[in-house]
Amino acid sequence: QVQLVESGGGSVQAGGSLRLSCAASGSIFNINAMGWYRQAPGKQRELVARIISGGSTNYADSVKGRFTISSDNAKNTVYLQMNSLKPEDTAVYYCNADITTTWNRRDYWGQGTQVTVSS
Repeated sequence: QVQLVESGGGSVQAGGSLRLSCAASGSIFNINAMGWYRQAPGKQRELVARIISGGSTNYADSVKGRFTISSDNAKNTVYLQMNSLKPEDTAVYYCNADITTTWNRRDYWGQGTQVTVSS
């Protein structure tokens, strides 16, 4: 079994910064990719940023230049540094991981962490 535990959400004023963390644990053979998605009220869940094994990254256009995704492979942890936050960044942020275990390969999701940006 694999678990993703997120931390780092909270409330901040526009222009501020937050750093999200997501640690994967359990029967992990290989982490193929990790990323962050977000879902605002009344909207669909959308990709924010993703990093694949090897270090390649991709970002939603709306966060390019403001957010940075990184990973610590030794800790099975992914980070999302969010700078110059805007009210439209307000959402529940979910960690996602594409993980191969002894038995299979599938996506896993964290429980979500709230990010609120006030104007």
